[in-house]
Amino acid sequence: MPDRRHSLAVAALAGCFFAASCGAGAAADLPTPPSSAVAGGRPAPACPAPPVLTAPPNRIVTMDGGAAAIVVELGLGDRIVGTSATDYFVPFGPPERAKLDRIPVLDPRRASTEKVLDAHPDLAVGTSNLSFGGFDGTPSAEVLEKAGVKALAACQTQPAPVRGIDQTTKFVTEVAAALGVPEAGERLVRRIRADAGAPAREDEPAPVLVLTGVPAPGTPVSTRGGGTLVNGVVAAAGGRNLAEDVPAAFAGLSAEEIAVRDPRAIVVLSGFAQSSDADLLAGVRASPLLAGTTAVRENRIAVIPQSTALTPSVLTGQAVHAVAELLKRPAA
Repeated sequence: MPDRRHSLAVAALAGCFFAASCGAGAAADLPTPPSSAVAGGRPAPACPAPPVLTAPPNRIVTMDGGAAAIVVELGLGDRIVGTSATDYFVPFGPPERAKLDRIPVLDPRRASTEKVLDAHPDLAVGTSNLSFGGFDGTPSAEVLEKAGVKALAACQTQPAPVRGIDQTTKFVTEVAAALGVPEAGERLVRRIRADAGAPAREDEPAPVLVLTGVPAPGTPVSTRGGGTLVNGVVAAAGGRNLAEDVPAAFAGLSAEEIAVRDPRAIVVLSGFAQSSDADLLAGVRASPLLAGTTAVRENRIAVIPQSTALTPSVLTGQAVHAVAELLKRPAA
């Protein structure tokens, strides 16, 4: 079997976080909302309580491709009667992608309440609380419950700063328990942790700037704070997120702050804008706001799909490995 870590290249193809709108070409006009609000400024939905199931579900709807991949890897892909957010499939290579492409698609972006209920599921699974009522037309956990459908979502329970990938492994364990295959869940958790590999070892964790796009002059540099899974991905890789001291999901750093904190590496999360990986890398290298950083001078920059680093994923371990390899990379 080939090394699974190699299927996630350092400059991987763009993925799409559900909250950013999953669908080709859509991320630019539907940005990811802050964790406390969703589109329209209303509060984000509360994470649904863990479902109580009297028997393993036979009909499953996955609210995003990340959840679909987890169910498939647990060996129960044949129970998925529909999915949405198929951009999550992009980072997967064969044969995994072939299995994912066989899943019926309710909507390539976000499935409406009507489409979810028309699939007659017993259980709906999503890698974010925003999967359930976070956007207009999507089903809330309450609506699903009234229709006899249980909801299972990955919830951020770790206090900031997040230090590892327990959010991913916990969700995998919860899904496996709900589906009645706890042993398969344990195997998948072990594999995800094995995919992560060894972290970069230094006296002090190397500073890493996590970008959600190419910085624009005159505006704060958009990054991710310490309360996010990607903060844990960076920490597990042996680094320290430059915005780790910001507990919110989103953070804005000034050029002066970045100069003082001087990142040794830069990770760009793809899927927030209509840009190829090559364009993102070129834009970061050409940015006058980042030109003086060690990361740019030593060409230590990588693009990683946000679907593997911001929400629980079969590929979260590979995201950790990619960041660790970036930190180990000698200066160019």
